[in-house]
This record gives sequence, C-alpha cells and structure tokens, in this order.
Amino acid sequence: MQTRRKTLKQSAVVAGLLAASGMFPQYAFAAFNKVAFEAKSLADVLKAMGAGAPVESKDVTIGGPDIAENGAVVPLTAGTSLPGVKQILMLVEKNPSVLIAVFNVTDSVEANFATRAKMGQSSDVYAVAIMADGKVLFAKKEVKVTLGGCGG
Repeated sequence: MQTRRKTLKQSAVVAGLLAASGMFPQYAFAAFNKVAFEAKSLADVLKAMGAGAPVESKDVTIGGPDIAENGAVVPLTAGTSLPGVKQILMLVEKNPSVLIAVFNVTDSVEANFATRAKMGQSSDVYAVAIMADGKVLFAKKEVKVTLGGCGG
C-alpha cells in the first residue's frame, strides 16, 4: 500500500537524484532569459527574446486599472484567443526593468494571464504575443500611478 509518507520519501529521493545530476537547475532556469529581464526598453526586450518588430493587434488584450492608487501592487491581465501563441510577455515601459512577466504557452493552455506588477510611475503597459509563425503582436494601455511602488 502506498502511503503519503512513502510517496513523499520517494519524491524526495527523485528530487535529490535530479539535483545531484544537475538536471534540476537547468530545467528550472531553461525559460529564464536574464538579458530580457534586465533590458531597459521594449525593443531590447524583444531583441533578447529573439522576436521581430511588433504590430498592434485587436486580438491581443491588456487589462489593468486606469489609475493605480498604489504602484507597489498593480493588477494586470494579458491574453489572446489566437491559435499558435508561443509566449505572452507583459511589459511596463517606464520601469527600471521593462519586462515583468513571460508566460510560455502551448495549444493546450488558454493564453490569458493575470499578475501584479510594481510600477514606479505612470506608464504604458504592454501585452505582447509572440506567435509560433514568428509574428509579434501587441496591445498597450496607459496606467496612471498616484503612489509609486519602485522605491518611490
């Protein structure tokens, strides 16, 4: 009989073996793109992600408040109903690091995401859909911040 204790012990052994073999860190950081997350502009983020020039599209949505009372926790949503989406990016143009989130998407995942971001000042916020065919589509929205969240 498989007990909870046995299952946890087996899981710990498997995780230990993966970590010892070096597979765990590689898998965990495979999707992390340090250059993209440290980029200071929209163009630099897209270049780091290997994406081309973005085109505005009504098929990509970006949501958030018109006025954020507290820039430390600004709720944002991004998505698209288009098939063939590879990644959804969320960007805040005037943040010290423009890229705030990357969501890797497959056809079995609904490409609609929500997160919270820090915003130091009023800025345009972007949702960017990188498609499997290489197209890059975006939507943008201005969010005004009354109380800065990035140390402001």
